Amino acid sequence: MDDIRPLSDEIRSLIKLAVREDLGDLPDGAEKVAARFDRTVALSIPPDLLVTGRIVARRQGVISGTVLMAEILSHYDLGLKGSALISDGGIAKQGAVVAEISGSAGALLSAERVVLNFLGHLSGIAALTSQYVRAAAQGAAESGKPVICDTRKTTPGWRTLEKYAVRCGGGVNHRMGLFDGVMLKDNHLAALRRMGGDHLSLADITRKVRSQLPKHIALWLEVDTLEQLQEALPGAADIILLDNMTPEQMRQAVVWRDGLKSGGPLLEASGGVTLTSIAAIAATGVDRISVGALTHSAPALDLAMDFIEHE
Repeated sequence: MDDIRPLSDEIRSLIKLAVREDLGDLPDGAEKVAARFDRTVALSIPPDLLVTGRIVARRQGVISGTVLMAEILSHYDLGLKGSALISDGGIAKQGAVVAEISGSAGALLSAERVVLNFLGHLSGIAALTSQYVRAAAQGAAESGKPVICDTRKTTPGWRTLEKYAVRCGGGVNHRMGLFDGVMLKDNHLAALRRMGGDHLSLADITRKVRSQLPKHIALWLEVDTLEQLQEALPGAADIILLDNMTPEQMRQAVVWRDGLKSGGPLLEASGGVTLTSIAAIAATGVDRISVGALTHSAPALDLAMDFIEHE
């Protein structure tokens, strides 16, 4: 699993936005004395009260987001110190202490929800990804296939973090964006053919595109019928995406691909994949399964913070 440290400027900006939408429109640097701007804390918490907060898993899941704690806490009080007891990618059993944060009670109360929002959302993605990975492994039995991939169906501004969470859960990132991979989908092909490319086969199209691409950029081609697959297999796609095909069609696709002397492209199943259907899909022998639900439908992992007053 690739780490995301040092944090990018984009991630730091996202954290700052989350802090400021909670505390209000603050002058630069004001969030470091957050207790003055948190009305509840200002009216109820003594400024010299010290506590330790324990982030506890209310249900079992894979953890992601602890790498962000120091950056989040730095916006509230430089005296807040956090430590992860379960690292990103680790499994937290129900009731386990994931992390501890010590320092000013007022500052920690102000930071609590932002910390839990980041960790809960990212851990939810990691936990759901791990469920898909396990279910696919059971379906694939001894073949070792396939890998579970995310998609570009991410929350705007959160893509780097959400794809990091997928890696924490044992998944693999699809292309990060439009800049680091080429995917020819049905609408791309339709547009190309309207512009006079209707005489080109899918194999011809992929050869033409591949000839213009750097070697390190992957080329996907989406097909939704076996006839299209047959037309595309002799081409130059690195990965052929089997869109909304049945397990029976996927098995046939694998047979045809495996019959190629050159080895052929990787085959990726996509479309409507669920935890109920993924084992059957994995058993077909496809190399990859992409699942949009990993990022667009993952429920947050139930995490809470319990405070322990210092003696």
